[in-house]
Amino acid sequence: MLFHPDIYQFNDLRKKFPVLDVRSPGEYTKGHIPGAVNLPLFDDRERMIIGTTYQQIGMDSALLQGLDFAGKKLSSYLQQALAIVPDRVSLMHCWRGGKRSESLGGLLSLAGFEIYLLTGGYKAYRKSVRESFEKDQKIIILAGKTGSGKTEILQQLKKNNQQIVDLEYIAHHKGSVFGAFGEMPQPTNEQFENDLAEAWNSLDVENLVWVEDESKAIGGVFLPENLLKKMNEALVIYIDVPKKIRIERLIRDYSTYPKELITKAILKISRRLGGQNVKLAISAIDQNDFAKGIEIILNYYDKVYDYDLSLKPADKLLRLSINTLDANFSAEELLNFSKRLNII
Repeated sequence: MLFHPDIYQFNDLRKKFPVLDVRSPGEYTKGHIPGAVNLPLFDDRERMIIGTTYQQIGMDSALLQGLDFAGKKLSSYLQQALAIVPDRVSLMHCWRGGKRSESLGGLLSLAGFEIYLLTGGYKAYRKSVRESFEKDQKIIILAGKTGSGKTEILQQLKKNNQQIVDLEYIAHHKGSVFGAFGEMPQPTNEQFENDLAEAWNSLDVENLVWVEDESKAIGGVFLPENLLKKMNEALVIYIDVPKKIRIERLIRDYSTYPKELITKAILKISRRLGGQNVKLAISAIDQNDFAKGIEIILNYYDKVYDYDLSLKPADKLLRLSINTLDANFSAEELLNFSKRLNII
């Protein structure tokens, strides 16, 4: 049987049933619904040929070309679907909810599958992703200079039953030129938005959410404009952590990486650091004097952060001194501070 839910029904159903994305592998890689499994009706080469045929000859020829490609793989589609969806109940979509999903959905329906085809396809899903960042959600920004341990504190807040969205985790990047260290490759910008929307839509709008202070870009991906606007208008709690403690944390987090990797990252900001500082920082790292090397780099990042902080509205900026590496204690201090001010 075939059903045609809209995007809202589809998103509700995917909490229970798997999603089959029948677009080409290239389309899927660029961006897909989180958790969806790719079962392409056509590979990238076949899709390109069909598209060219449609443009140069016409729809009927393109349809025949598609049937030639798909006809040879009918049994393979069914075998793959049975392996992915043994219970034979699945959601499915293509780009616009057109011929590809209708064709493959129809085939699986003949084999006893219950298929829910997304009306409007992936295009409708992407529209819902953009709309998700328009909803009213109370945000608190956790700000602090490089090495303040904001991400660790966020995770401790989560353990204390606070809502968080860890942007750097979703982006697979910590934000600076050293941000890719220890991370998986970054997603495409489209996939970042999809994954972020998944986290954002899981929030309870009645309760606030803690978000780490970020600029528009996190490595090679970018925050959606609507979300960035909400973050720029939100209350900011700046944790003021002494440089000595921040250096200790950064030594702990980065000194185990190969020196060649650290040097390469330093060179990426050589124009901003200045030639002499670059030489001093690299020399210190080579001699295992990580404290000195990190301090030189922090002098640059601290100036940048001070400037960015000065742009935030004074009436929405609160400051809290934190004097420990202990993320659990820091989170407790932050919560107590917020409660005293009736923020939470």
